[in-house]
Amino acid sequence: MKNIVLFGPPGAGKGTQAEKLIAKYGLDHVSTGDVIRAEIKSGSELGKLVKSYTDKGELVPDQVVIDIIADYVLKHKTGNGNIFDGFPRTTFQAEEFDKILAANGLKVDVMLSLTVPDEELVKRLLLRGKDSGRADDSNEDVIKNRISVYKAQTAVVADYYAAQNKYAEINGVGGIDEIFGRLCEVIDTL
Repeated sequence: MKNIVLFGPPGAGKGTQAEKLIAKYGLDHVSTGDVIRAEIKSGSELGKLVKSYTDKGELVPDQVVIDIIADYVLKHKTGNGNIFDGFPRTTFQAEEFDKILAANGLKVDVMLSLTVPDEELVKRLLLRGKDSGRADDSNEDVIKNRISVYKAQTAVVADYYAAQNKYAEINGVGGIDEIFGRLCEVIDTL
């Protein structure tokens, strides 16, 4: 079983590439962004709390996200593997994630980090905002804040996995299939 962390800033192409990886390798998929958006849409108290963070482009508190992931891992311990899209986002989450996986006899095999220049990210997200209607992708200031938060709080997670020799940086610029090929080259060596 392979457990892959797909990593990168907002707009790097994680969701697009995750779909292709799932199809090729038969992986299960969890996107914390999708789970969080579903919670917001439900209108629950948790959804309202989460929305108060996401509306400002801030990260959802660690423990909320960790609880979501722990539940997911418990339900997906068998099969070809899992792809974690957008998680972990902090070093604390990564440490807790390792504990959750270990408790279930699993481990992270690799973090695949998509790297894309900021100006390309902004362009991609504004375009996605037009197509999807997502409010967090329609405001350039919110987008720039999300990228800044990523750099300040999330990018350090790469160091955590690099220290374990589980980090692979992938050029996230180019055609979808070209980027997919780069990801597959790494996965095929696992």
